[in-house]
Amino acid sequence: MTPQMMRQLWSVVENAHSQTLLQMDDNSLVHWLVKQTATQALLDGCETDFLSEYIKSRLHLIRDIAYERQYS
Repeated sequence: MTPQMMRQLWSVVENAHSQTLLQMDDNSLVHWLVKQTATQALLDGCETDFLSEYIKSRLHLIRDIAYERQYS
């Protein structure tokens, strides 16, 4: 994963409404984040797969960020 792709993903997380991130199930959230990130950069199949796996490994962190943002 390139640094640019990682910045784009975390920018999507930061700019998304907390409720959006919290109400989706895991698979829907991964799909939504990949789709939102891909609108900012063209991703090939390998990059999309890698991004999906990265997001899956960070779902707890993403939801924690959204939860904290919602209640602070």
